[in-house]
Amino acid sequence: MSINQSEFWDHNSYNHPPLTDEMLASAEKGLDVKLPALFVELLRLQNGGYTKGFAFPMIEKTSWAEDHIPLSDMFGIVTDHSVDTALNILQTPYLTNEWGLPERQVLLTGEGHWWITLDYRGSTEPTVKWIDVERGDEVHIADSFQDFFNGLVPEDRFVV
Repeated sequence: MSINQSEFWDHNSYNHPPLTDEMLASAEKGLDVKLPALFVELLRLQNGGYTKGFAFPMIEKTSWAEDHIPLSDMFGIVTDHSVDTALNILQTPYLTNEWGLPERQVLLTGEGHWWITLDYRGSTEPTVKWIDVERGDEVHIADSFQDFFNGLVPEDRFVV
């Protein structure tokens, strides 16, 4: 099942400003990466915030669940320091240091003990990883952000 991009986002309670070309260029330069085109397309629709509640089915068990991981929100790109937000990929360097994460990651979502990341360690085209800080686990989720997005399903599919 593929999710329609226009049906991806819920509310942006952090009031992130719309993504501009300048903000994107600043983020890519600061993080020293080229962000996946689909990720950028989604941020142009809404610059981060809450999703309509998705999950990615997993074969390998994670600390979250035996059969899926959540994507209830996703970070945006916020270059204006006066905007108070917890959902900003530009916090990646700070959070990487704070939580002892591997280098060459861009954080998509997480809460400290776990993260979903774009992993640039092997290539300029990132894979998507689940990193569990407390357990020291890294689990491969998808070969690309496109594959990750295409694999998302409504989270209520996993609610008992």
